[in-house]
Order: sequence, then C-alpha cells, then structure tokens
Amino acid sequence: MYRQARITAAERDSSVSALVREFLAGLATGETDFERRKRLQGDVLATVTRFQASGRLSREKVHRRRAIR
Repeated sequence: MYRQARITAAERDSSVSALVREFLAGLATGETDFERRKRLQGDVLATVTRFQASGRLSREKVHRRRAIR
C-alpha cells in the first residue's frame, strides 16, 4: 500500500505526506464525495457557453456515414 502511495505521489509531483495532508484537509471540510463531484460538475457546466443538440446527426445519417468509410 505504501509503495502505491509513493508511486501516486510521484505521478502527482508530490510527496506522500502532502497527499495525506490533502486527504485530511478534504475530510475536515465535511464535503462528501458526492457533494464534491456535484460541485465539480457545476464548475464544468458553468464553463459551457453554448451547446446545441440540433446539430447532431440522426441515427440514420450516422449509420450511412459508417457505411461510406
């Protein structure tokens, strides 16, 4: 387990102590994983300025495109 923590820390250019500190700080905020993910989703959706579903291809057109290739 410690070896994997060291590998993860190295991948994040961090230390195991910093990962533990970050984890404990997350626990201290009282935010559940679901709440954190919901907040992050809101942050991402706030960056979407324009979206149109009308530009999508119909099912028939998608299958025709695959037949052409």
